[in-house]
Amino acid sequence: MAANSIREDEEISQVKKSVTIKRLLGYLFRYKKTIIGVMFIMAYCVGVSLVNPLIIESAIDDYITPGNLKGMFILIAAAVLLNVGRVILVKIRMFTMSKMTNSIIQTIREEVFTHLQTLGFRFFDSRPTGKILSRVMGDVNSLKQVLQNFVITLLPDFVTLVAVLVIMLIKNPRLALAGMTGLPILIAGLFVIENMSRVRWQIFRKKASNLNAFLHEDISGIRIVKTYIAEKETLETFDELTKEHKESFTNAVRVNDAFNSVIEVSTALSIVCMLFTAVRILHLDAGNVGLLVAFSSYLALFWMPVANLGNFYNQIITNLAAAERVFEVMDLEPELKDGENVKEMPKITGQVSFIDVGFSYEDGVPVLKDVSFDIKPGETIALVGPTGAGKTTVVNLISRFYDVQTGKVLIDGHDVKDVSIDSLRQQLGIMTQDSFLFTGTIRDNIRYGKPDATDEEIEEACRKVNAHDFIMKLEKGYETELTERGGGLSAGQKQLLALARTILTDPRILILDEATSSIDTKSELLVQKGIATILRGRTSFVIAHRLSTIRNADRIFVIENGGIAEEGNHTELMAKKGLYYDLNMAQLC
Repeated sequence: MAANSIREDEEISQVKKSVTIKRLLGYLFRYKKTIIGVMFIMAYCVGVSLVNPLIIESAIDDYITPGNLKGMFILIAAAVLLNVGRVILVKIRMFTMSKMTNSIIQTIREEVFTHLQTLGFRFFDSRPTGKILSRVMGDVNSLKQVLQNFVITLLPDFVTLVAVLVIMLIKNPRLALAGMTGLPILIAGLFVIENMSRVRWQIFRKKASNLNAFLHEDISGIRIVKTYIAEKETLETFDELTKEHKESFTNAVRVNDAFNSVIEVSTALSIVCMLFTAVRILHLDAGNVGLLVAFSSYLALFWMPVANLGNFYNQIITNLAAAERVFEVMDLEPELKDGENVKEMPKITGQVSFIDVGFSYEDGVPVLKDVSFDIKPGETIALVGPTGAGKTTVVNLISRFYDVQTGKVLIDGHDVKDVSIDSLRQQLGIMTQDSFLFTGTIRDNIRYGKPDATDEEIEEACRKVNAHDFIMKLEKGYETELTERGGGLSAGQKQLLALARTILTDPRILILDEATSSIDTKSELLVQKGIATILRGRTSFVIAHRLSTIRNADRIFVIENGGIAEEGNHTELMAKKGLYYDLNMAQLC
């Protein structure tokens, strides 16, 4: 496995925190009615919290000290009712917010997944699958607490903070100012720790992504690991990645914990200053016990939201890296997309033309250079040549999996860029080297490209490629459940099913890219008879390394050095004794 590429940290575009936070809040504001309802609940809860210290002050100064027990019990009963209502409403608020944030997370995940479907092969070719999964699952999940606490923590605590400050200033300005002595220390600590924390949490997210990518690749390639007895090397790489993951988390948490220490120091300093001011400067005595108790309660109410707001800000920084990673994917422009004025591709006959086509996967490394050819409807074209010559690239451009950099690709005279991608691919049948099968029944896998296909159509397609017999030998036949990637079937059987899936759509242009590479010679002879029937009346492009499979093609293109080096049928090219002749002779030896 390419452990080095997995361990390479992804570059995340740097975006202003305010922009990322604004985008997150945009999801919250889609639930305005719910938030308004929660705000009314929180207004009641905050109001009760603010009244409680006044009730305590009144109980001490107005009832306990004078000995008015009856009045005190009435006051206590009222306080109990208020606080029981507060507890019940807090439970309702938590349930409502949890339900809302889960809906938001589901929405974000669906948007990310939907956008991934629009991205071209370049995106997936350049990133391990595990890193993509990390963004869709882990990073999106990390946003839940931020979204929920914005309403549960930020808004009520901010209101509480302002209200408590106003009440304290009204009751005793000097005590209020003394109680806020620790604020400058808190603010300074907040800014210092924030910059350190954000960088460390970005590193942690990258290391978590690397670990996830390695696990996915190792499990997917477990047969290769065991074949080459590479368990020891794999374990060493895993240990290194988990160590990096642990260390990055420890470094990030260590900075976060420092913020709690700053809060504790600031709170302690403020309480000491408040008590010193009360006793030594204002000379408050036993007759002001109610005021001191109430003021101490308000000071606790002041510093509690300050701590909560600080922790919430810290939490935002903690999860901001996850939000940036999610939004970076969502902001990627699809490499291939329909233009503004695209048309629907009409029913085609299958004429294909390349006009001076040039293409490269990497800048400065051309794969095709000024390639031109014309294919008549119904022709069968075989593409042969050395590995990496550009055979698959040709059919990828016809399917518009990539766009040409220069020149044009025309189908029935229509530039493939001028028609919608869906209407183009609906008339193509593409069988690739990777016979990918999904989890589900055999019938569902074959029906994948044509959801409305009847059982009879599915079975007919399987008969054409000689897959019906082996399917019927399975215990459940077409209802046999397949595991991921068709586990339990041979490579040849999987290729037969993928071929049946391609044929079922009755395409006007058929592309077979190494369609029989995993089939044994006996089965291949039977499949070739089915393919011969399928090829009639439709334009076909066949890529094969076993040249015996393409001898009956109408024309054979030998691709080399970015162009068509030779062209003709089997007999003509063998007579030339050129590249095609050499390839044939090499396979006979």
